[in-house]
Amino acid sequence: MLHEDWILSYNKKMTEAKTDRLPYRLREPFLSATEAALFRLLNELMGKRYVVCPKVALSDLFMIVRPNENVHFFNKIFRKHVDFVLCDPSTYAPVFGVEMVKSIAKAGMRDADKFLSEIFADAGLPLVHVPVSDSYVAADLIALFQLALVKTGKTPSSLESDSVPNCPICGKMMVLRMHRSGTSEGKKYYGCMDSPTCSGVVPID
Repeated sequence: MLHEDWILSYNKKMTEAKTDRLPYRLREPFLSATEAALFRLLNELMGKRYVVCPKVALSDLFMIVRPNENVHFFNKIFRKHVDFVLCDPSTYAPVFGVEMVKSIAKAGMRDADKFLSEIFADAGLPLVHVPVSDSYVAADLIALFQLALVKTGKTPSSLESDSVPNCPICGKMMVLRMHRSGTSEGKKYYGCMDSPTCSGVVPID
């Protein structure tokens, strides 16, 4: 009888302890398998060029002009995030947004993806759309970054050229090279020292 009373008393205490807990639980994992695969490749490619920040809230990235008058626009970004933001390592200013997109049956984009594209384009910030996959190819990812730059008019040629630049793709040192053939024959450019593994190029002429 004494043993049963002890068990009842113990169970009561455990129930009370559970009831006293705050209603929060840890979400696991923080990144899905596909997100983690892209995160690893982004860090590998960017090196020291950019800091890769995962799951950045849009309300931390963008501010609302005249918020009292534009409540509707705040509601459109509230509780929404972009999958990754690449930031300048010295200033932490955002340089690229990266959003993973799911393929859809018909041509076009989902409304959420369209809105994200619009808000980034309006801010002049390149947004890279990466199709969701179990694995990612570095060359394909580089091409998507280059496409995002072209869409915003921010091409590698707009970089400062008075000194040897870092590679805009992987952040490694660049080497002065010259085109040996084709329409650009004889023109100088900076190429990534990790070429052909990295296709980073900064034109000069």
